[in-house]
Amino acid sequence: MDRLDLKNLTKEELEAELLRIGEKRFRAAQMYEWMHKKLASSVSEMTNLSEGLRKKLAEEYDYTCLQKEVMLLSEKDGTRKYLFRLADGNVIESVMMRYHHGNSVCISSQVGCRMGCTFCASTIGGLVRNLSAAEMLDQVYSVQRDTGERVSNVVVMGTGEPLDNYDNLIRFVKMLSAEDGLNISRRNITVSTCGLADKLKKLADEDLGITPALSLHAPDDELRKRLMPVAKKYSLSEVMEAVDYYIEKTGKRMTTEYSLIRDVNDTPEHARKLIALLRGRKCHVNLIPVNPVEEREYRRSHITNVLTFQNLLEKAGINVTIRREMGTDINAACGQLRRHFEEEHKG
Repeated sequence: MDRLDLKNLTKEELEAELLRIGEKRFRAAQMYEWMHKKLASSVSEMTNLSEGLRKKLAEEYDYTCLQKEVMLLSEKDGTRKYLFRLADGNVIESVMMRYHHGNSVCISSQVGCRMGCTFCASTIGGLVRNLSAAEMLDQVYSVQRDTGERVSNVVVMGTGEPLDNYDNLIRFVKMLSAEDGLNISRRNITVSTCGLADKLKKLADEDLGITPALSLHAPDDELRKRLMPVAKKYSLSEVMEAVDYYIEKTGKRMTTEYSLIRDVNDTPEHARKLIALLRGRKCHVNLIPVNPVEEREYRRSHITNVLTFQNLLEKAGINVTIRREMGTDINAACGQLRRHFEEEHKG
C-alpha cells in the first residue's frame, strides 16, 4: 500500500488522518501552516509538534520536497530555470520570470507528455507519469524558498498536458489558492490545454475562476493534425465548441496560444483563416515565435512575418500580442533543460 503524502492532503483530510492515529484535531492546522505557509522542507522543522509526533510522521508518511538539481539564471532578465529531482529519481522543470506586476512561476504537470506536438521538446520520450498535487505545489514552494520572494502568478504551462492530469490539477488549484495556503488569487492562475474538449467543458463546470489558455497553433484541421496528434481525436469544431462553452459558462476570455513556425503556419493565408475561426469570440491571441528543437526541422518565423501576422489580426479587430521572450540565454523553453540533462546522465 502506498504511503500517504502529507503535503498532498487538504486541511480536512489531514485532520481526519491525525484523528485516525489518535492525535488532536488542532495539530492539523499547525502542520498545514508549516507545509503551505511557512513552506517547511521537512517534518523536522515543525518545532511546535512533539518530537515523538515528528518522528512518527517522518517514519510513516511521505513528505514531498523537491531537490534542486540545477538552477540557471538569465543575465538578460533575471529569469530562473530550475530542474528539480523528484523522490523517484525523475526530473522536472520549472521557470520563474520577473515582471513589473510580480513574480510568475511556470510549472510542469507531468513527467514528460503524451500529446506528441511536433514542435515541442517536452513530448520527446513520451509520458512517464502524472505529478501529484503536492509535486505541483512544491515547484512553487521551492522557488519561493530559493529566492525568498513572493510568487504572485502561476502558469501551468510547463511539461505535460494539465487536463490529462485532471484530478491532481483541480486539487492543486484549490490548495494553492486557499486562504490557509499561499492564497494566490485564482485570477492569477493560468492553465493551458492543447484542446481536450471534454475536459475543457468539465473545467468550465468547476467554476474555479482561473484563466484558461488554448494551445491552438493552426487555423484548420489538416494542419493541426500535422502539428498536434491530439487533433485527430478532437476536431477544431469540437475544440471551439468547448471554448464557447467555457466562455459562456465562466465569462472568462480565452487566451489562444499560437506558435509561429516559418513557412508552416505563419503566412497571411493562415492569419486570414485564424481570423475567420476566432472572429466574434471572446479570445486573445498570444503569438509565440517557436523555439527551435534539435530533433525537429522547424525554424522560427522571420520577424517581418510575425509583424504581418499580428497586423492582419489587429485590423480584423482581434486582440493580439507577441509574447515577450524570457530567459533566451538559458534555454528557458519548455523541455529543453530536462532533455539535455537526461542525455548527459544516461547510464
